Amino acid sequence: SVKEPWDTEWKTKCRMRIKGCHGVIVLITKHLKSADGALWEIKCAKEELKPLLGVYVGDASYSDAPDELIGVKKVNWTWSEIA
Repeated sequence: SVKEPWDTEWKTKCRMRIKGCHGVIVLITKHLKSADGALWEIKCAKEELKPLLGVYVGDASYSDAPDELIGVKKVNWTWSEIA
């Protein structure tokens, strides 16, 4: 979602948005493990004590979930699972 997730200004704005959320839904794709910005957002949400929910999308599977989501509930993209 960003080109330079390590930028301090981006991190500050992102953290402010996360603080204003009731929880964070993480879309788990085949490329999530290499998405530095998304991985930072997950770590930030944990630091801010926000509930997390991982949702597998497309053809992503258990092996595509990054270590940052260990211990986080993960479900398949279906209405019954997300509800």
